Amino acid sequence: MAEIAPFRGILYSPSAGDPTRLLAPPYDVIAEPERERLEALDPHNVVRLILPRPAAGEPDGSKYGVAAALLRDWVSEGVLARDARPAVYRYHQVFRAEGSEYTRKGFVARVKLRRFDEGVILPHERTLSGPKLDRLQLMRATHAHFSQIFGLYPDPARDSDRLFERLEATRPDVDARTPDEVTQRLWRLTDATAIRALQAFMAERKVYIADGHHRYETMITLRDELKAQSPGAGSSVDYGVMFFCNMDDPGLVVLPTHRVLRGLPSFDRGAVVERARRFFTVEERPVDGALRAALAAAAHAGLPAFALITAGSNQASVLTLRPDADLAAVPALPAHPAVRALDVAVLHSIVLETLLGISRESQARQENLGYVKSWDAALSEREQAGVQAVFLMNPTQVAQVKAVSDAGEVMPQKSTYFYPKIASGLVMNPIVVDEDVDAV
Repeated sequence: MAEIAPFRGILYSPSAGDPTRLLAPPYDVIAEPERERLEALDPHNVVRLILPRPAAGEPDGSKYGVAAALLRDWVSEGVLARDARPAVYRYHQVFRAEGSEYTRKGFVARVKLRRFDEGVILPHERTLSGPKLDRLQLMRATHAHFSQIFGLYPDPARDSDRLFERLEATRPDVDARTPDEVTQRLWRLTDATAIRALQAFMAERKVYIADGHHRYETMITLRDELKAQSPGAGSSVDYGVMFFCNMDDPGLVVLPTHRVLRGLPSFDRGAVVERARRFFTVEERPVDGALRAALAAAAHAGLPAFALITAGSNQASVLTLRPDADLAAVPALPAHPAVRALDVAVLHSIVLETLLGISRESQARQENLGYVKSWDAALSEREQAGVQAVFLMNPTQVAQVKAVSDAGEVMPQKSTYFYPKIASGLVMNPIVVDEDVDAV
């Protein structure tokens, strides 16, 4: 199954300063104001590598060369340094979510790249060509992976955690608190016995991509391009870099992504709810503290459910899929039971596509849909100009992600939000064409 390997990562040197000022979120969640703020934090903030700007007076495409030059300069100046010994990097994130504190644990290692149809590393969502081309051009220019793919693996007994217990009793090599109020801690595991045990453990497991599908496919594309230059069976170009998290880890938190409807001609809440009764039980209830509990109760019963609230209203319609619903009458609903069990699939197929007439293509282009991460932000959208309705969602369960991936199926857009995001700049993976993968 999954073939992992230690590697000599590139990390910020202690002389580079406070890592809190050097790390950044993943590139695809950084809007322009956040980008400017990160650039102002420190001249060596990793945002300049993951979201480079073009050279003055040059076309936009020059930005990839700018990132490559910066990487070379920062290594030459000692801002970044490559480790002398191969390591697997233990990674903790301490954070708060939904009123509780969690510690998500995992490790960063190289992984042999496998196409999805090989059944070793599995996706749960489709990808778009635009983001892949951008990341490919950056990887081509820099020959580096600046951030990790987020992967999940099954370990109900949490045996893999025990391999890191002695290491975790020591002081972390990196200890930073990023602007999202997440504490980021990193240790280097260099013990050969522990690494070999971890390799053997992972060799019996599949890996499920939680986040980073675009970058993973881009890693494979670059591997194929470079393979002709490094045909050896143990070449490091065959490997990408991944953050591996146990899907049974108590600190693994999945938050819902709520939907916002706007700009749909002739939207009528009453008509939609009446038509929905063919498939759903409908409970009208106030928008109060008990609403979330009502949605959670449906999830515990194994029934897809969500709440519909129209603009300016303090009443919610909780729609729960009826066990006797005639789903054969909904051609848009995916056929596989693992996908039909998803709240988001039921919402998108029955309500958005069938009842509201928003085609799958329009959904993908987000022509009438917006996405909001937090419950409070979703409720506040009711007061925004142009908003017609909000759909409040339950989080997708990790077991559902696994079931869909194992079935070879994919989920609708924005089905999962694994919180928090992995920090960029903690440890980077160099792609060296004439270098074999590190051994222990």
